[in-house]
Amino acid sequence: MMRPDRIADRTAHRMLPQSAAGWLALAAVVGVLAVLPLSATPYYTGLVTTAMIGAMLALALHLLVGATGLVSLGHGAFYGLAAYIVYLMSPEGAPRPIWVTLPSAMLVAGIAALLVGALSLRTKGFFFLMVTLAFGQMFFFVFHDTKLGGGTDGAYLAKPLIQAFGLTLDPKELPRAQRGWPAYYVALVQLVVTYLGLAFLLNSLFGRVLEGIKVNEHRMEAMGFAVHRYKLAAFVIAGMLSGAAGHMWSLHSGFVNPELVSWHKSAEALLMILLGGIGSLAGAIAGAFAYVALGEAAQLATERKLLVEGVVILAAVILLRNGIMGIGSSLPGMAEPKESSALEIDGPPSQQETSVHAASE
Repeated sequence: MMRPDRIADRTAHRMLPQSAAGWLALAAVVGVLAVLPLSATPYYTGLVTTAMIGAMLALALHLLVGATGLVSLGHGAFYGLAAYIVYLMSPEGAPRPIWVTLPSAMLVAGIAALLVGALSLRTKGFFFLMVTLAFGQMFFFVFHDTKLGGGTDGAYLAKPLIQAFGLTLDPKELPRAQRGWPAYYVALVQLVVTYLGLAFLLNSLFGRVLEGIKVNEHRMEAMGFAVHRYKLAAFVIAGMLSGAAGHMWSLHSGFVNPELVSWHKSAEALLMILLGGIGSLAGAIAGAFAYVALGEAAQLATERKLLVEGVVILAAVILLRNGIMGIGSSLPGMAEPKESSALEIDGPPSQQETSVHAASE
């Protein structure tokens, strides 16, 4: 049995690299991504941008799935809603600066998540999953069955201006082969900020309480924590981060359609998390890149893209119990605690109380 003074540390760092070597490995990946456009074609630069946007959405949902134990099929709605907010703020021919569109998209997504979460979190388990799915479908039909946002066909929008301190970076002024670079580097910076923000959050008392809720919600209530408020806060934060990812999609593609709001977008994010491994934040990123690469390879290999994707994902889930990150668990600093570590926390009440109170000191 794990000593009480170590339980809090294992809980707080469960989803993060375990040593400096792990963080250096992540920094090396960021370095590779930073120089990739210098040697990649515009097509693959755009493909990696799409993967990074998917990773942002997967990270947002991972705050619920991996840290809190809540599986939502509604966060794709906040992703698409944010993209539509950019469209409504900047229709084609009327671009707005990114420092205006990004906070607005995140704010609206957060308000929507607050309303949906306040109702959805009254349920648990399978019922919570279905309620979030129902709300997601409501958002979908608002944009699918009305003229709002171009209806079923979608609509083009003016991409937000990459502007700060009075300076504007216009991709049209760059050579054609480099016009995708601004969106690429904005996506890279946003992905790094999202990861570091979640890492800080999980390492705080808030993150440790979420982990405690995942392990034993009733015990956390008995210890005096307002469990519903913590879960609602996590739901809203995940919604806002999903909105940031949706905003990034509008900046990258300049197009919105109802598919962005459908439950399929949430399902894709869940698949990314499963592929990468629920045991780590980095797994969400690895899963997103693997999912996009799988789709590209399947499309090149056969016309039955979805069939190939389904078979490969099913095999990965069965064979790789801890996802892609589980493959490298033997690497120094990258190993993540097994799910059994969470079960170890679920021991006598005195041990878990020691864990959470140690985190609060």
